[in-house]
Amino acid sequence: MPEYAILVLPSANRVYTDTAPRLLRGELAAFGEAVLTTPVTATGTRTIGGVDYVTLDTDGPLSDDDVVFLSTLSSAYALFEVRGELLRPLTLTPVATFDSDLLTIQKYSGKTNELFTKLLVNLTVLATDRPADLLRGARRPDQRRPPRLLDPLCGRGTTLNQAMMYGFDATGVETDGKDFEAYERFIKTWLRTKRIKHSAESGVLRRDKARLGQRLDIEYGADKRAYKAGDTRTVTFYHCDTLRTDELLRPRSVDVVVTDAPYGVQHGSKARDESLSRSPRELLAAAIPVWTRVLRPGGALGISYNTHVLGRDELAGIVTDAGLDVVDSAGYTGLAHRVDQSILRDVLIARR
Repeated sequence: MPEYAILVLPSANRVYTDTAPRLLRGELAAFGEAVLTTPVTATGTRTIGGVDYVTLDTDGPLSDDDVVFLSTLSSAYALFEVRGELLRPLTLTPVATFDSDLLTIQKYSGKTNELFTKLLVNLTVLATDRPADLLRGARRPDQRRPPRLLDPLCGRGTTLNQAMMYGFDATGVETDGKDFEAYERFIKTWLRTKRIKHSAESGVLRRDKARLGQRLDIEYGADKRAYKAGDTRTVTFYHCDTLRTDELLRPRSVDVVVTDAPYGVQHGSKARDESLSRSPRELLAAAIPVWTRVLRPGGALGISYNTHVLGRDELAGIVTDAGLDVVDSAGYTGLAHRVDQSILRDVLIARR
């Protein structure tokens, strides 16, 4: 029975580094179920030469395509085939349309760890009826449009940037004007500095002559040749209430909805009656049906949330009432982990 060992990518966040091996094991199970050609029989941890690895047992050897998929694991630094006491390196080819500083440059209080963001995106895409979309955005083996990701609580855009790395089209919605302005400054500066061919337009967002907020529309190519040939991707950022998402996007136009839900009372969203709801429970109960309307059949919703303010069963009930099916197979449960003393973060994935 073949055995493989994965060296875990270290994180600047020590708490997340300690948690990463357990999360990676869950992620491996999801990859095994969705896209690998050989069944995953077991995952574990093992110390080899004084270094800790996450291990993977399979029924048969990993194919070249399997290795390509495993290259997208959120915390994989290196992959080896275990042969007795020896490790044979396998070449990883991560999907990375741009340099990693697109994800790492921004530093601010409350930023979601970019490795966790990648994990959440991976699990959500793998839960759809087209899990190979994880590679399709950047490599485009067919002529179908690239996948579209929506983050309806996008903050300063970490999830949007991960979508750019994967070659997805991305849409974000955020009610905080300061976050909108910060992301606009960052992404415009980053694109200019990297000399990436693009167009960027910003202005007032209106519906039926009413001012809802602001919008930012960016179209870019991975390189000048792609841009000239019309092989472009888009990032759209709406500064407005997330409860208006279904007014801004066409029904069933989004492949995955991926978001980091509010962790506590400091977060909120203006409801349609202009009252401010500061409860993550109330916000998600109102918003998830709205997000579901723009999610295509076969698409998936991925939410990370603080279990101290919202239990898994309660969130599952909200999601189920919206017409989604919670994914509870191997890899999608047991992912709860500590962020700090007040935040125990978990992940819930549901499919439409």
